[in-house]
Amino acid sequence: MDKKDLKLLDILQHQGRISIADLADKMNMSDTPCLRRVKKLEQDKVIIGYQAQLDPQKLDLNISAFIYVRLADCTSIKADKFELEMTKLKQVMECAVITGEYDYMLKIVAKDLLSLECLIKQNINNIDNVAQVHSTVVLKPVFSRTMLPLDQ
Repeated sequence: MDKKDLKLLDILQHQGRISIADLADKMNMSDTPCLRRVKKLEQDKVIIGYQAQLDPQKLDLNISAFIYVRLADCTSIKADKFELEMTKLKQVMECAVITGEYDYMLKIVAKDLLSLECLIKQNINNIDNVAQVHSTVVLKPVFSRTMLPLDQ
């Protein structure tokens, strides 16, 4: 990956809907080589998707929380099963294996506290092998980045 690729990625992070013609213009390239670079970055899975960013509160998803989960058994088969179950829950925005007291951290969105409680009690606590669940409700989101730092 060269400096042109990094510049192209930076532009796409800020303007994902930019046309190839406008992107090529910003890159001081013609359309065809610019499109070729974009396609190569997509094939190499550097660019993994394009999507609109939505405001959760405008969609009545007023609660965000972090859920920390400890498994009773952390063998790969049991962990894989837990991870598969998490992919089925639409309210789980992120699932990460972590170090420390807990095994997983989940980022959750919910309509309200009752919905969050139901998700925890009915969906997460009821999974075989879940030993402990701890939740932290976000009072006020300060910022959230979606763009990666490419200038490091």
